[in-house]
Amino acid sequence: MSTRRISTEARVGNIGIGGCNPIRIQSMGTVDTNDTEGCVAQAKRIIDAGGELVRFTTQGTREAENMKNISARLKADGYDTPLVADVHFTAHTADVAALYCEKVRINPGNYVDPGRTFKHLEYTDEEYAAELQKIERQLVPFLNICKEHHTAIRIGVNHGSLSDRIMSRYGDTPEGIVESCMEFLRICKREQFNDVVISIKASNTTVMVTTVRLLVRTMDREDMHYPLHLGVTEAGEGEDGRIKSAVGIGALLTEGIGDTIRVSLSEEPECEIPVARKLVDMIDECTRLRAEAEAGIKDDTVSITLDADDWETFQLKAAMAVGALFIDRKATKLLIHCPDIPENPENPGTPESPAPQLPSAKLVALQDAILQAARIKFTKTEYISCPGCGRTLYNLQETIARIKAATKDMVGLKIGIMGCIVNGPGEMADADYGYVGAGRGKISLYRAKECVEKNIPEEEAVEKLLELIRKDRQA
Repeated sequence: MSTRRISTEARVGNIGIGGCNPIRIQSMGTVDTNDTEGCVAQAKRIIDAGGELVRFTTQGTREAENMKNISARLKADGYDTPLVADVHFTAHTADVAALYCEKVRINPGNYVDPGRTFKHLEYTDEEYAAELQKIERQLVPFLNICKEHHTAIRIGVNHGSLSDRIMSRYGDTPEGIVESCMEFLRICKREQFNDVVISIKASNTTVMVTTVRLLVRTMDREDMHYPLHLGVTEAGEGEDGRIKSAVGIGALLTEGIGDTIRVSLSEEPECEIPVARKLVDMIDECTRLRAEAEAGIKDDTVSITLDADDWETFQLKAAMAVGALFIDRKATKLLIHCPDIPENPENPGTPESPAPQLPSAKLVALQDAILQAARIKFTKTEYISCPGCGRTLYNLQETIARIKAATKDMVGLKIGIMGCIVNGPGEMADADYGYVGAGRGKISLYRAKECVEKNIPEEEAVEKLLELIRKDRQA
């Protein structure tokens, strides 16, 4: 049985996060936040699937103000699930969103600091202290608005959008990610603002798990116990997205860390909810399986025997039970045993005519996927794709499918497919190539962190990306 980390409770509308509350499950809309009807319909699908919070991007005050209309429509239809506004780049938008939403997410990487350009900046200690005072001058009035309107906040740090200031002083390190968060938390504590939830996300599961653990230790040293939101950002879609999420989120859940989670998939947002629910429901079992597997490590190999009623549950259980062992480099090989799962769960068979059992090749593919998700061994192309939001201005799911179809045999190649610039170049820091939304119907292409072509028409962009990859591989 896992022992959950003890956190303080944050009130978010009519629910509590942390404390003695259950682990909350949430998702994020992908509809333009100005589209009231579309947002209401999508929020209902998320809530009906079991989502307990629904987030929408508010890229400006117009979108923030429309959250009032979305909230009113949902409440009129009997839905009182808390709404969360997601804010980047414009701090004033957070002030407006706090008037209408139960929670506002702000990103320390771009709340006061300008957007990331990967430039190295030099600061004296006095100059650095002056930068921290800028944060305080902007953040304290926002906290006062939140106090007045009983609005919670999420301090949401993304590995992909750390500021140049943080990167220049701390480097691209877990310590820098944690400090980006702590700068804001210290102000919240001084101002006695307690309705705070924290998230630290990365597309790299090792970075995500290592950094959240470090954050917990750092908060404990400073007598802070805020609740934590967990997620692997830009996890992708399909089986790979599910396995990657289970490795990262599951590693922490089996250590008792986590008060609310989101499984970020490049699919319709309501598809995320059942996956997240399975992870939460399997915590105790996977904690036990993890301990057994760790005790049985031999010859650099984790061996584990599992069963499940369906293939997706089996995948999630395997990834969740052993993910931390590979993130911590306890071993580098994996062997999964499966006594009884049918190849086709829709045809379980009968005692007289048993269904065909899972072929060994499928188990080998799962083993490889878990090892790749934990950054141990790469056996196929790696896709770092975001789930999309109201900032995404092209057909994300269709584009991912086209790129995957054309590059699926490029073993070891890492390709980032990002809806917008918020996390684009940053989360693609260890990717070989990036495809990033630059505006309505416009795409920019990256080689690693370098933008090599801007504002390509969407209809030409996939082929341009493939041309770039082919040219580099022939060089």
